[in-house]
Amino acid sequence: MTITVFIRYQIDPFKRTLFEAYAKRWLTIIPKCGGDLQGYWMPHEGTNNIAFGLISFPDLAAYEAYRARLRTDADGVANFASAEEHQFILAEERTFLRQVTA
Repeated sequence: MTITVFIRYQIDPFKRTLFEAYAKRWLTIIPKCGGDLQGYWMPHEGTNNIAFGLISFPDLAAYEAYRARLRTDADGVANFASAEEHQFILAEERTFLRQVTA
């Protein structure tokens, strides 16, 4: 059963461009580490401080293996460090979803 990790970010609305660059760097890092990146979404209109990312995996074991690879991947570590240094992510929530309908 495929699972999708739904990540809800609360971002600093004055640092949206930094978050967008961070999200774009994941486009190569996530697949390299074993995730099936569904995409990232940025605020456009309305709420200006909420963004989303979705990544799919065959199962929870694949997700755990991905997280382990991510922690040792030089590009992944650098991207996490950038987020911490610039503090554009204020909060992050993860929800694990399974698809009901296609």
